[in-house]
Amino acid sequence: MKRNKYVVITAGGSGSRMGGLIPKQFLELEGKPILRLTMEKFLDALPDIHVITVLPEAGISTWRQYCLKENFTCPQRLVKGGFTRFHSVKNALAYVPDGALVAIHDGVRPLISVKKIRELFSLAENVPALVPVLPVTDTLKVLDKRDGTLVSSPETADRSRLYAAQTPQIFHSEKLKAAYTLGYDTLFTDDASVAQRYGIPLTFAEGERYNLKITVPEDLALAKAILAFGDSEN
Repeated sequence: MKRNKYVVITAGGSGSRMGGLIPKQFLELEGKPILRLTMEKFLDALPDIHVITVLPEAGISTWRQYCLKENFTCPQRLVKGGFTRFHSVKNALAYVPDGALVAIHDGVRPLISVKKIRELFSLAENVPALVPVLPVTDTLKVLDKRDGTLVSSPETADRSRLYAAQTPQIFHSEKLKAAYTLGYDTLFTDDASVAQRYGIPLTFAEGERYNLKITVPEDLALAKAILAFGDSEN
């Protein structure tokens, strides 16, 4: 029997690195907030998916008012974000039942394709934890900081072994919920790192080049360019 599908869309940050007054999840692309574009991709891919949206406390009323004003009728549960991303996801998982597939996705990754979402959910039926990744193409340097200056390190980064993790990361819900009983650690930079610490085996799948996380103004400009030229798969 196939598992019911859930997506936790994390949009609990303040977006301070964007440098504006509006949190980045509410900035517009093609006339819509980034958060809405992200949500619509999952709804287009899997119309029966259950949506849980994590927002900062101050953003919950803003998002409710937007949905009402624009008649955006996506059924969703709104959850207040925590002190860190770890705590935000933990808050959201309280509303996910055991026996489901749960995807955790950054609210500011609106360019993922519908095709990729469907592909990842299909693969995730048979593995407890699925992580989309892309090979690192830049040449990497391992440096130390001494007295505010970057200096060479004797370590060498083997680029052939390095991959960048993306979202959505998809899990059997009972496995991820168990992993989130662990205490918080600063090394928990994504959900896969929490799952791995708990001993859940990770499976990796190919990600998408244009599934970028909009964090700084340059990312927003790049996303606009990708959408304008139609390079992002739908």
